[in-house]
Amino acid sequence: MLALALASGFKAGAQSFVDNSQMNGSFQTDAQYYMLDKGIDITHLENGKKLGINGFGKINYTNGNFSAGMRFEAFLPEMNGFRSELNGVGLANFFATYDNGFVGMTVGDIYDQFGSGLVFRTYEEWSLGMDNALRGARVVLRPAQGITLKGVYGRQRYYWAAYHNRNMSNSEYRGIVRGVDAEWDLNQSIPALNESKFRMSLGGSFVSKSQDTTIVNSLFYRIPVNVGAAAGRINLGYGNWAFSTEYAHKINDPSAINNFIYKEGQALMASLGYSQKGFGAVIQVKRIDNMSFKSNYTGKENDFDINFIPPINYTHTHSLPSMYTYSTQPNGEMAAQLQVNYTIPKGTALGGKYGTKLAFNMSQVNDIVRDSVMYNGQLVLNKKGTTGYSSKFFAVSDHRFFRDINFEVDKKISKDWHLTAQYINLYYDMETIEGHAGTPPVRANIGFMDVTYKINKKQSLRIELQGLWENKIHQGYHVNESEKKDYQKRGHWAAALVEYSINPHWSFSIADKWNYGNPVEEYRDHYFSGTISYIHEATRVMLTAGRQSEGVVCVGGVCRTVPASSGVTLTVSTSF
Repeated sequence: MLALALASGFKAGAQSFVDNSQMNGSFQTDAQYYMLDKGIDITHLENGKKLGINGFGKINYTNGNFSAGMRFEAFLPEMNGFRSELNGVGLANFFATYDNGFVGMTVGDIYDQFGSGLVFRTYEEWSLGMDNALRGARVVLRPAQGITLKGVYGRQRYYWAAYHNRNMSNSEYRGIVRGVDAEWDLNQSIPALNESKFRMSLGGSFVSKSQDTTIVNSLFYRIPVNVGAAAGRINLGYGNWAFSTEYAHKINDPSAINNFIYKEGQALMASLGYSQKGFGAVIQVKRIDNMSFKSNYTGKENDFDINFIPPINYTHTHSLPSMYTYSTQPNGEMAAQLQVNYTIPKGTALGGKYGTKLAFNMSQVNDIVRDSVMYNGQLVLNKKGTTGYSSKFFAVSDHRFFRDINFEVDKKISKDWHLTAQYINLYYDMETIEGHAGTPPVRANIGFMDVTYKINKKQSLRIELQGLWENKIHQGYHVNESEKKDYQKRGHWAAALVEYSINPHWSFSIADKWNYGNPVEEYRDHYFSGTISYIHEATRVMLTAGRQSEGVVCVGGVCRTVPASSGVTLTVSTSF
């Protein structure tokens, strides 16, 4: 089209078209070469695979009110720990959008979220192999200042499965997802509130899935063809105070996740926060009851998710504290979190020359209370084909899934020295969270110290020291042969890392994690590694060699299992 325009004499218009255009994008390749390592019990390679490669390239184009983009993916084959359904190469995502401020229209693959995501959220998380983009159409209307209306329609991505599949008996089948959302920001709509300390916004959503259940209904249960979910939310603020809450309700939705019960689902989230210079506090609460919402009722794990249940527990970034990361339980949980941040002022005895940052966090998640229901004259609990159970809204079960109490000190000691230290008291129900039946919960104390020394303007040295001490798991603990695989990461751990950086390009590090207190003697292994990274402008190259321990990688409450491995990993990423 551009060539025809130039040939027809519209050179000025074509030049303007080019001048107003902008392009950006990113590319990344992760490759891992696997080796046998009898020292950590890797005596054979998974499916004989010696090499796993994950790669993507993303390009976005904008010109005025128009934008478009695409993402190409390659899994040749997928790295260990990623779903085998990812194996393949192709154009995974594309979209085109026109938005003039009053109306916005998108066709192709859509990423969006209604409120906090309790009834609808589509997103992509490369590190987890997660992508539930909605392929279809979205319309956004802004009829007045502060009012936004949205509508979405389409089918979700399921790895490389065809979108036109209409066979309900096929495991790759996805129903149609339809949704609308409205949000009203009163401060933008009402001039008198523009400069006010009072802030308020309201929102509401409705989302439904529609799937052909003819085959299933004739053989098994009466699965609803249409399942709807609605949510309402409010955000308030006054001065230093902020409050937000959202409630969602879903009609009966029997599925493989909830054992095919016909109970309706509910979710409630609320947050209250206060902040001022040097001090901030927030308390959050959450109740989830039967809120798995998928476009295919047979989906398990993170397949076909239409909604997202945000976690409200602390996110750790160091290796030992992040070994036991909580994964949201959509069938039911009651959670609460308190976060307090305080900065001791500069010039005081404890604050010193640069001040001292203190942070306290406590989060806990329990199960909900489930009461039996009557079925055929008998009391039953969570029986297939029934309403499953009843549950009082604010009743909290004694069954605790997770608890994390931590305290952190962040201190710039001098212009050359910086210290971060944290203590964590952890409770982790491994049986529920990771599915290891009969495994006792983890009760552990964890501590780390992260020290950075600035040698000069270009060079720095960083040292990490970490320890994890698990209560009631010791060398004399008896583990049956059939249970051994459930104990690969149990017991006491010690970890250390030394990193030397030459800014702005080079970084070198060596690390070791030692499972010295595992109750199974053969699992008391060292997981040593060495890493070299180089950064040039927006390009980063990182090479790592060594061992990787088994664990769970979580991002935003969504998790995947990482198997133990030994070998070499190369990561190359760039953006423009």
